[in-house]
Amino acid sequence: MTLKDRIEVFVELGTFLKDEKNIKEIELWGDLARQQNAWFTKENVKKSLNAIAQEFLDEEKLNNFTRNYPSVNDDINAKKIGVVMAGNLPAVGFHDLLCVVLSGHECMAKLSSQDTVLMKAIIAKLKNINPEIKITISEQLKGVDALIATGSDNTSKHFEYYFRNVPHIIRKNRTSIAVITGKETVEELYNLGNDIFSYFGLGCRNVSKVYVPINYDFTKFFESIESYNQIIHQTKYLNNYEYNKSILLVNGVKHLDNGFLLVTQNEALVSPISILYFEEYSDNEMITKIIEANQDKIQCVIGVEQTIKLGNAQAPMLEDFADGVDTMRFLESV
Repeated sequence: MTLKDRIEVFVELGTFLKDEKNIKEIELWGDLARQQNAWFTKENVKKSLNAIAQEFLDEEKLNNFTRNYPSVNDDINAKKIGVVMAGNLPAVGFHDLLCVVLSGHECMAKLSSQDTVLMKAIIAKLKNINPEIKITISEQLKGVDALIATGSDNTSKHFEYYFRNVPHIIRKNRTSIAVITGKETVEELYNLGNDIFSYFGLGCRNVSKVYVPINYDFTKFFESIESYNQIIHQTKYLNNYEYNKSILLVNGVKHLDNGFLLVTQNEALVSPISILYFEEYSDNEMITKIIEANQDKIQCVIGVEQTIKLGNAQAPMLEDFADGVDTMRFLESV
Protein backbone atom coordinates (compact mmCIF):
# COMPACT_ATOMS: atom_id res chain seq x y z
CA MET A 1 0.00 0.00 0.00
CA THR A 2 1.19 3.49 -0.81
CA LEU A 3 1.12 6.28 1.76
CA LYS A 4 -1.83 7.73 -0.15
CA ASP A 5 -3.65 4.39 0.14
CA ARG A 6 -2.96 4.19 3.85
CA ILE A 7 -4.29 7.68 4.46
CA GLU A 8 -7.38 6.97 2.38
CA VAL A 9 -8.23 3.94 4.53
CA PHE A 10 -8.25 6.05 7.68
CA VAL A 11 -10.14 8.88 6.02
CA GLU A 12 -12.82 6.39 4.99
CA LEU A 13 -12.99 5.08 8.55
CA GLY A 14 -13.53 8.67 9.69
CA THR A 15 -16.32 9.07 7.13
CA PHE A 16 -17.96 5.91 8.46
CA LEU A 17 -17.78 7.12 12.07
CA LYS A 18 -19.23 10.53 11.19
CA ASP A 19 -22.08 9.23 9.00
CA GLU A 20 -25.41 9.22 10.86
CA LYS A 21 -26.52 6.24 8.78
CA ASN A 22 -24.08 4.11 10.79
CA ILE A 23 -25.30 5.18 14.24
CA LYS A 24 -27.00 1.85 15.02
CA GLU A 25 -23.91 -0.17 14.16
CA ILE A 26 -21.67 2.10 16.20
CA GLU A 27 -24.11 2.04 19.12
CA LEU A 28 -23.95 -1.75 19.00
CA TRP A 29 -20.18 -1.50 19.35
CA GLY A 30 -20.76 0.64 22.41
CA ASP A 31 -23.32 -1.73 23.94
CA LEU A 32 -20.98 -4.69 23.55
CA ALA A 33 -18.02 -2.69 24.85
CA ARG A 34 -19.95 -1.74 27.98
CA GLN A 35 -20.79 -5.39 28.62
CA GLN A 36 -17.06 -6.02 28.68
CA ASN A 37 -16.10 -2.91 30.65
CA ALA A 38 -18.68 -1.08 32.75
CA TRP A 39 -16.60 2.12 32.65
CA PHE A 40 -17.25 2.33 28.89
CA THR A 41 -20.61 4.06 29.00
CA LYS A 42 -22.52 4.90 25.84
CA GLU A 43 -21.57 8.56 26.22
CA ASN A 44 -17.87 7.84 26.71
CA VAL A 45 -17.65 5.48 23.74
CA LYS A 46 -19.37 8.07 21.57
CA LYS A 47 -17.07 10.82 22.87
CA SER A 48 -13.94 8.78 22.16
CA LEU A 49 -14.98 7.72 18.66
CA ASN A 50 -16.06 11.27 17.78
CA ALA A 51 -12.70 12.61 18.94
CA ILE A 52 -10.87 9.98 16.87
CA ALA A 53 -12.93 10.82 13.79
CA GLN A 54 -12.53 14.58 14.12
CA GLU A 55 -8.87 14.82 15.17
CA PHE A 56 -7.17 11.69 13.82
CA LEU A 57 -9.09 10.80 10.66
CA ASP A 58 -9.37 14.10 8.82
CA GLU A 59 -7.68 13.99 5.40
CA GLU A 60 -6.06 17.41 5.62
CA LYS A 61 -4.78 16.76 9.13
CA LEU A 62 -3.37 13.37 8.13
CA ASN A 63 -1.61 14.82 5.09
CA ASN A 64 -0.11 17.66 7.14
CA PHE A 65 0.90 15.22 9.87
CA THR A 66 2.73 12.77 7.59
CA ARG A 67 4.58 15.59 5.77
CA ASN A 68 6.58 16.03 8.97
CA TYR A 69 8.16 12.62 8.41
CA PRO A 70 9.94 12.46 5.01
CA SER A 71 10.92 8.80 5.34
CA VAL A 72 7.26 7.77 5.61
CA ASN A 73 6.82 7.00 1.94
CA ASP A 74 5.87 4.25 -0.48
CA ASP A 75 9.24 2.47 -0.41
CA ILE A 76 9.64 1.93 3.32
CA ASN A 77 11.21 -1.33 4.49
CA ALA A 78 8.24 -2.63 6.50
CA LYS A 79 8.93 -4.09 9.93
CA LYS A 80 6.73 -5.89 12.45
CA ILE A 81 5.89 -3.47 15.24
CA GLY A 82 4.37 -4.90 18.41
CA VAL A 83 1.84 -2.63 20.10
CA VAL A 84 0.70 -3.44 23.63
CA MET A 85 -2.43 -1.37 24.11
CA ALA A 86 -3.92 0.11 27.26
CA GLY A 87 -7.60 -0.32 28.07
CA ASN A 88 -8.40 2.45 30.52
CA LEU A 89 -10.34 4.52 27.94
CA PRO A 90 -12.39 3.45 24.91
CA ALA A 91 -10.11 2.76 21.91
CA VAL A 92 -7.20 4.46 23.66
CA GLY A 93 -4.73 2.32 21.69
CA PHE A 94 -5.91 3.66 18.34
CA HIS A 95 -3.29 6.41 18.01
CA ASP A 96 -0.42 3.93 18.21
CA LEU A 97 -2.11 1.69 15.64
CA LEU A 98 -2.61 4.69 13.37
CA CYS A 99 1.04 5.73 13.63
CA VAL A 100 2.35 2.24 12.87
CA VAL A 101 0.15 1.77 9.82
CA LEU A 102 0.73 5.30 8.49
CA SER A 103 4.47 4.72 8.77
CA GLY A 104 4.14 1.69 6.47
CA HIS A 105 4.95 -0.98 9.05
CA GLU A 106 2.85 -3.96 10.13
CA CYS A 107 1.00 -3.48 13.41
CA MET A 108 1.06 -6.55 15.65
CA ALA A 109 -1.59 -5.50 18.18
CA LYS A 110 -1.90 -7.03 21.63
CA LEU A 111 -5.26 -5.74 22.80
CA SER A 112 -6.12 -4.95 26.40
CA SER A 113 -8.56 -7.39 27.96
CA GLN A 114 -10.58 -4.32 28.95
CA ASP A 115 -10.96 -3.05 25.39
CA THR A 116 -11.11 -5.85 22.84
CA VAL A 117 -14.62 -5.16 21.54
CA LEU A 118 -14.06 -1.65 20.24
CA MET A 119 -10.58 -2.26 18.91
CA LYS A 120 -11.61 -5.46 17.11
CA ALA A 121 -14.57 -3.63 15.57
CA ILE A 122 -12.33 -0.79 14.37
CA ILE A 123 -9.71 -3.14 12.98
CA ALA A 124 -12.38 -5.21 11.22
CA LYS A 125 -13.78 -2.04 9.67
CA LEU A 126 -10.32 -0.97 8.46
CA LYS A 127 -9.76 -4.40 6.88
CA ASN A 128 -13.16 -4.24 5.27
CA ILE A 129 -12.23 -0.90 3.72
CA ASN A 130 -8.93 -2.29 2.41
CA PRO A 131 -7.94 -5.94 3.10
CA GLU A 132 -4.29 -5.10 2.38
CA ILE A 133 -3.94 -3.03 5.54
CA LYS A 134 -1.21 -4.49 7.75
CA ILE A 135 -2.82 -5.12 11.13
CA THR A 136 -2.68 -8.41 13.03
CA ILE A 137 -4.18 -9.11 16.44
CA SER A 138 -1.71 -11.19 18.40
CA GLU A 139 -1.54 -12.44 21.97
CA GLN A 140 2.19 -13.14 21.81
CA LEU A 141 4.52 -10.63 20.26
CA LYS A 142 7.31 -13.00 19.31
CA GLY A 143 9.56 -11.97 16.48
CA VAL A 144 8.65 -8.28 16.47
CA ASP A 145 11.27 -5.82 15.22
CA ALA A 146 10.22 -3.07 17.64
CA LEU A 147 7.75 -2.52 20.46
CA ILE A 148 5.40 0.21 21.66
CA ALA A 149 3.87 -0.68 25.02
CA THR A 150 1.61 1.13 27.44
CA GLY A 151 1.10 -0.20 30.94
CA SER A 152 1.65 0.30 34.63
CA ASP A 153 4.96 0.95 36.36
CA ASN A 154 5.08 -2.77 37.23
CA THR A 155 4.32 -4.15 33.76
CA SER A 156 6.80 -1.74 32.22
CA LYS A 157 9.62 -3.58 34.02
CA HIS A 158 8.59 -6.84 32.36
CA PHE A 159 8.37 -5.17 28.95
CA GLU A 160 11.81 -3.62 29.39
CA TYR A 161 13.29 -7.03 30.25
CA TYR A 162 11.59 -9.17 27.59
CA PHE A 163 12.07 -6.64 24.79
CA ARG A 164 15.47 -5.34 25.86
CA ASN A 165 17.03 -6.42 22.57
CA VAL A 166 14.65 -4.57 20.24
CA PRO A 167 13.98 -0.82 19.87
CA HIS A 168 11.08 0.15 22.09
CA ILE A 169 8.88 2.82 23.59
CA ILE A 170 7.61 1.71 26.98
CA ARG A 171 5.20 3.99 28.77
CA LYS A 172 4.53 3.98 32.51
CA ASN A 173 1.88 5.51 34.76
CA ARG A 174 1.29 9.21 34.26
CA THR A 175 -1.29 11.77 35.30
CA SER A 176 -2.11 15.40 34.64
CA ILE A 177 -2.19 18.47 36.87
CA ALA A 178 -3.87 21.86 36.73
CA VAL A 179 -2.45 25.14 37.98
CA ILE A 180 -5.11 27.47 39.40
CA THR A 181 -4.34 31.19 39.67
CA GLY A 182 -7.44 32.14 41.66
CA LYS A 183 -8.62 34.48 38.91
CA GLU A 184 -10.45 31.87 36.82
CA THR A 185 -13.97 32.62 35.61
CA VAL A 186 -16.94 30.36 36.29
CA GLU A 187 -16.67 29.10 32.71
CA GLU A 188 -12.98 28.29 33.06
CA LEU A 189 -13.59 26.36 36.28
CA TYR A 190 -16.47 24.55 34.60
CA ASN A 191 -14.01 23.56 31.86
CA LEU A 192 -11.63 22.28 34.52
CA GLY A 193 -14.47 20.00 35.58
CA ASN A 194 -14.31 18.42 32.13
CA ASP A 195 -10.61 17.72 32.63
CA ILE A 196 -11.39 16.05 35.96
CA PHE A 197 -14.54 14.08 35.13
CA SER A 198 -14.15 13.07 31.46
CA TYR A 199 -14.00 9.27 31.27
CA PHE A 200 -14.50 9.28 35.07
CA GLY A 201 -10.91 10.46 35.54
CA LEU A 202 -9.41 7.20 34.27
CA GLY A 203 -7.07 8.70 31.66
CA CYS A 204 -3.51 9.91 32.02
CA ARG A 205 -4.67 13.23 30.56
CA ASN A 206 -7.28 13.62 33.32
CA VAL A 207 -6.49 16.10 36.07
CA SER A 208 -5.98 14.29 39.36
CA LYS A 209 -4.35 17.16 41.22
CA VAL A 210 -4.64 20.93 41.28
CA TYR A 211 -2.13 23.47 42.54
CA VAL A 212 -3.85 26.43 44.14
CA PRO A 213 -2.72 29.75 45.71
CA ILE A 214 -2.25 29.75 49.49
CA ASN A 215 -5.62 29.91 51.32
CA TYR A 216 -7.55 29.30 48.09
CA ASP A 217 -11.34 29.25 48.57
CA PHE A 218 -12.90 26.26 46.75
CA THR A 219 -16.46 27.68 46.96
CA LYS A 220 -16.42 29.13 43.42
CA PHE A 221 -14.86 25.94 42.08
CA PHE A 222 -17.60 23.76 43.57
CA GLU A 223 -20.34 26.09 42.30
CA SER A 224 -18.81 26.02 38.80
CA ILE A 225 -18.68 22.22 38.54
CA GLU A 226 -22.11 21.49 40.07
CA SER A 227 -23.60 20.47 36.72
CA TYR A 228 -21.26 17.44 36.63
CA ASN A 229 -23.21 15.93 39.54
CA GLN A 230 -24.82 13.28 37.30
CA ILE A 231 -21.54 11.38 37.42
CA ILE A 232 -22.52 10.01 40.82
CA HIS A 233 -25.25 7.92 39.17
CA GLN A 234 -22.67 5.71 37.47
CA THR A 235 -22.44 2.68 39.73
CA LYS A 236 -18.70 2.09 39.59
CA TYR A 237 -17.96 5.79 40.21
CA LEU A 238 -20.45 5.86 43.11
CA ASN A 239 -18.80 2.81 44.66
CA ASN A 240 -15.42 4.52 44.47
CA TYR A 241 -16.82 7.73 45.94
CA GLU A 242 -18.48 5.98 48.89
CA TYR A 243 -15.44 3.83 49.60
CA ASN A 244 -12.97 6.72 49.45
CA LYS A 245 -15.22 8.94 51.54
CA SER A 246 -15.39 6.28 54.25
CA ILE A 247 -11.60 5.95 54.26
CA LEU A 248 -11.15 9.71 54.66
CA LEU A 249 -13.70 9.80 57.49
CA VAL A 250 -12.30 6.79 59.33
CA ASN A 251 -8.77 8.17 59.14
CA GLY A 252 -9.87 11.65 60.13
CA VAL A 253 -8.45 13.22 56.96
CA LYS A 254 -9.62 16.80 56.46
CA HIS A 255 -11.46 17.12 53.16
CA LEU A 256 -14.17 18.94 51.21
CA ASP A 257 -17.17 17.08 49.80
CA ASN A 258 -19.80 18.35 47.36
CA GLY A 259 -21.66 15.06 47.06
CA PHE A 260 -19.79 13.69 44.05
CA LEU A 261 -16.18 14.83 44.43
CA LEU A 262 -13.85 14.67 47.42
CA VAL A 263 -11.10 17.29 47.63
CA THR A 264 -8.22 16.85 50.02
CA GLN A 265 -4.69 18.17 50.46
CA ASN A 266 -2.05 15.63 49.49
CA GLU A 267 1.47 15.79 48.08
CA ALA A 268 0.91 12.80 45.80
CA LEU A 269 0.18 13.40 42.11
CA VAL A 270 -2.20 10.52 41.44
CA SER A 271 -5.49 10.51 43.30
CA PRO A 272 -8.05 7.68 43.52
CA ILE A 273 -11.20 7.89 41.38
CA SER A 274 -13.65 10.45 42.89
CA ILE A 275 -10.87 12.29 44.79
CA LEU A 276 -9.07 15.44 43.67
CA TYR A 277 -5.80 16.21 45.42
CA PHE A 278 -4.63 19.76 45.92
CA GLU A 279 -1.49 21.46 47.08
CA GLU A 280 -0.82 25.13 47.74
CA TYR A 281 1.89 27.10 45.97
CA SER A 282 3.45 30.48 46.73
CA ASP A 283 4.76 31.55 43.31
CA ASN A 284 5.31 30.39 39.73
CA GLU A 285 8.89 29.41 40.50
CA MET A 286 7.59 26.76 42.88
CA ILE A 287 5.31 25.38 40.15
CA THR A 288 8.20 25.26 37.68
CA LYS A 289 10.30 23.26 40.14
CA ILE A 290 7.46 20.81 40.80
CA ILE A 291 6.93 20.22 37.08
CA GLU A 292 10.67 19.77 36.44
CA ALA A 293 10.99 17.31 39.33
CA ASN A 294 8.06 15.21 38.06
CA GLN A 295 8.56 15.31 34.29
CA ASP A 296 8.44 11.52 34.05
CA LYS A 297 5.12 11.37 35.93
CA ILE A 298 3.15 14.28 34.45
CA GLN A 299 1.37 13.93 31.10
CA CYS A 300 -0.21 17.38 30.84
CA VAL A 301 -0.06 20.68 32.72
CA ILE A 302 -3.33 22.56 32.33
CA GLY A 303 -4.31 26.11 33.24
CA VAL A 304 -5.20 29.58 31.99
CA GLU A 305 -1.50 30.44 31.89
CA GLN A 306 -0.41 27.05 30.52
CA THR A 307 -0.07 25.81 26.94
CA ILE A 308 -3.04 23.48 27.41
CA LYS A 309 -6.03 25.53 28.49
CA LEU A 310 -8.66 24.41 30.99
CA GLY A 311 -11.09 21.99 29.38
CA ASN A 312 -8.72 20.72 26.69
CA ALA A 313 -6.94 17.92 28.52
CA GLN A 314 -8.94 15.19 26.78
CA ALA A 315 -8.75 16.76 23.33
CA PRO A 316 -5.41 15.52 21.99
CA MET A 317 -4.40 16.21 18.40
CA LEU A 318 -2.41 13.95 16.09
CA GLU A 319 0.82 15.60 17.22
CA ASP A 320 0.11 15.07 20.94
CA PHE A 321 2.21 11.97 21.52
CA ALA A 322 1.92 10.12 24.82
CA ASP A 323 4.73 10.92 27.25
CA GLY A 324 6.02 13.53 24.78
CA VAL A 325 7.84 10.83 22.78
CA ASP A 326 7.37 11.22 19.02
CA THR A 327 6.04 7.82 17.97
CA MET A 328 6.41 8.57 14.26
CA ARG A 329 10.05 9.61 14.66
CA PHE A 330 10.67 6.38 16.55
CA LEU A 331 9.06 4.37 13.75
CA GLU A 332 11.26 6.13 11.20
CA SER A 333 14.32 4.86 13.05
CA VAL A 334 13.49 1.15 13.44
